[in-house]
Amino acid sequence: MCSPEPINCFPVLVNILSNTFLRLLNSTARIRAWSQLFYTVENSELKNYIFYGLFTYLLILAAGLPPLFAMGSVEDYKVKSTSCGRTQGVNGM
Repeated sequence: MCSPEPINCFPVLVNILSNTFLRLLNSTARIRAWSQLFYTVENSELKNYIFYGLFTYLLILAAGLPPLFAMGSVEDYKVKSTSCGRTQGVNGM
């Protein structure tokens, strides 16, 4: 039932016990377990779609970050404070 590795034995035993309890309760449902970590897809079109989608998202994110840092510096300049002082609660000297 179990492979020699103990990490694989616990899910198999839980699966066996769960199916046993389902049978005792006269259920027709079954629980199935498998040892693959992730579902592997060999479809290159899907891989390209995911890659370009994530790439576009990262480009948009990267385009939005520099103005965020620049606005923080402008705000510090206006109130004559530093970022360190702002994080410690000291606002403008």
